[in-house]
Amino acid sequence: MSIAETSFLQSSSQEASHYVWGADPSDRYEALADQWRPVFDRVREKAVERDYDHRLPHEEIQWLRESGFLRVRLPEKYNGSGATLPEFFALLIELGAADTNVVNAVRSHFGFVEDVLAAPHSEWRDYWLDKLAKGDSIGAGFSEGPNKAKVGTFVTHIDRTESGAVLNGEKFYTTGSLFADWITVGVQDGEETSSVLVPREAEGVTVIDDWDGFGQALTASGTTRFENVVVAPEWIKPGKGRFPYSVAFFQLVHLASLAGIARAQAIDVAEKVAKRDRVYTNGNASKVSEDPQILQVIGKLYAAAYAARSTVLQAARAVQSSYEAIVNHVPEEVFLREQTRAHVEVDSTVSVVTELVLNAATILFDALGASATLRNKGLDRYWRNARTITSHNPRIYRERQVGDFAVNGTPPPTSYRVGKGS
Repeated sequence: MSIAETSFLQSSSQEASHYVWGADPSDRYEALADQWRPVFDRVREKAVERDYDHRLPHEEIQWLRESGFLRVRLPEKYNGSGATLPEFFALLIELGAADTNVVNAVRSHFGFVEDVLAAPHSEWRDYWLDKLAKGDSIGAGFSEGPNKAKVGTFVTHIDRTESGAVLNGEKFYTTGSLFADWITVGVQDGEETSSVLVPREAEGVTVIDDWDGFGQALTASGTTRFENVVVAPEWIKPGKGRFPYSVAFFQLVHLASLAGIARAQAIDVAEKVAKRDRVYTNGNASKVSEDPQILQVIGKLYAAAYAARSTVLQAARAVQSSYEAIVNHVPEEVFLREQTRAHVEVDSTVSVVTELVLNAATILFDALGASATLRNKGLDRYWRNARTITSHNPRIYRERQVGDFAVNGTPPPTSYRVGKGS
């Protein structure tokens, strides 16, 4: 089945052949994905219930850890699967179709994996490859809350004492940290910005589940405080900045989540239409499943899912080229070309996929009756989650950047920061 993926979570109410999502990213993709589809299936099974009851996915993330999914990008000699970025993002789409909260909760972990894989050979790189190979997981600690720091700086900082370095400060949007072994933290280190990692359970670390967004409610994207946390030398990343394609990578994780939402809602609504027996007198058929206007809505949902996946995987190929340019030490002009290409393609994808998925999450209700709005049906979570995801790094700036590149040849920025204006 290397030409087209024809199954999704072994749907019980419709034949798997009803779903054709497009070409696989590689000939081996089906064999690779089959390792984790049973896990994704388990994650999806209670997704509506978790959302309704606000139950954080501790257990579900542990399943991903135990199955080896958190090591999927690592080379085989480090207990990984050596997945390419197109393969990885195709897998994230499938996981996102199960629950985008879980994808977002492991987003920073996979970003740190990329940071290590793309880093120059060093003791720091070897140290963290070993940790990742053993199954350690990483949470987020870069963004600071509103009115905490001026843009381009951190209030969270390293203090250099006679006995060593200590970490002090407070972060918000610390997505996934509540589930992780380590937290990667953006810090001010004197006049420079840098990053450190600290154990989540270290003395002085407090992770609080106070994220109150109407979507992505189970990602634990709230506050983390650091009070005189001792930092070992090997936990401090040498050099400044993150991996060169980090902006493109982190945004593409969000886009994979959106493509997952598109797929999940298309299947969910199709299954509900297939089972629905209530019709309107001004409808077009005695069975909802035979009403051509209802089928047109399903067709739009399906097309949005197909197009979203295809677009995300195309952008993933550009990010893969960016990664390969780094590890293969290509000439500077080739490196810059591949970095620019990755950022432009991902920015373009933001505009297209956002529009597709938000629209699909709204029109899906046209295929069903008023009962579809009941909270225990969980259909509203698709729009809530999609709207929350698309509020990260506003798309209006992405669209402007693509326009500026097209008109003026201006490359998109390769790093973003948020904070108080000067």
